[in-house]
Amino acid sequence: MKTKKLLVLCLILIVAFSVSIFSKPLKIGFSQIGAESAWRTAETESMKATAEELGVDLKFSDAQGKQENQIKAIRSFIAQKVDGIILAPVVETGWEPVLREAKRAKIPVVLVDRGIKVSDPSLYVTLIASDFVFEGEEAGKWLVKKMNKKGNIVELQGTPGAAPAIDRKKGFASIIKKYPNMKIIKSQTGNFNRADGKQVMEAFLKAEGKKINAVYAHNDDMALGAIQAIEEAGMKPGKDIIVVSIDGVKGAFEAMVDGKLNCTVECNPLLGPLAFQAIKDALAGKKLKKWIKQNDEVFPMEVAEDVMPSRKY
Repeated sequence: MKTKKLLVLCLILIVAFSVSIFSKPLKIGFSQIGAESAWRTAETESMKATAEELGVDLKFSDAQGKQENQIKAIRSFIAQKVDGIILAPVVETGWEPVLREAKRAKIPVVLVDRGIKVSDPSLYVTLIASDFVFEGEEAGKWLVKKMNKKGNIVELQGTPGAAPAIDRKKGFASIIKKYPNMKIIKSQTGNFNRADGKQVMEAFLKAEGKKINAVYAHNDDMALGAIQAIEEAGMKPGKDIIVVSIDGVKGAFEAMVDGKLNCTVECNPLLGPLAFQAIKDALAGKKLKKWIKQNDEVFPMEVAEDVMPSRKY
């Protein structure tokens, strides 16, 4: 009888141990670039909300725009034996050594919103992001039509070396070069933030003044900074100078309703559900596409008022 009781007790302990292992919450590290824009904040909130909803133990790190901080964070995640890593890379290059460390530790890495350049594609599982070249092309096509194929454009670029800055410039330029009467007369980084966008636009206005017919900003925050600079220079953004940007954040829609921003090309930041699913799939041994592409739309100011109530960011 005692043997039977002991056997039952052992079985209970084995089941309890098994349940404790398999019901243990996933531990996932998320290395975020920073909080330089409303878009970036929306992405962070999406990750945190999804982690909470799924019961994931999220280790969050804000790199404050520095790659070295992201590399430190990834090494910290590896030391903490996380189940997976989500990385929004600040720049495209310089990731191979630390990602090799993650691979040796058998920790899957999912990239979000920006790609990287590595000699070994197996260093990351998948990239979940929009097509930045497409976004630049769409901004260019809209502007060509709006300007009747002629005019001078100034460009506010994103952070140097960042995938969206490189690709949004490339896509836009590929369209504009087809029209000899359209010229990009000034192009400079505004680092994806409003304050720098305003400062660079002030310099553009000082240098080129009324020669400027349009502004192309690689994100909405820089466009909103440029709008401030145009107003302070005594001109009307949206009328005297056409403004087109990328991201589709709430502030952009508000500016369009006010008639100050002419168009924004969407770039969806709500990547939390896709990112965590990708980690789960990788841990389950599933084969994933190397690029899980987001679908984005173009929103001119004429539709802003109708569309804004349905926006989630």
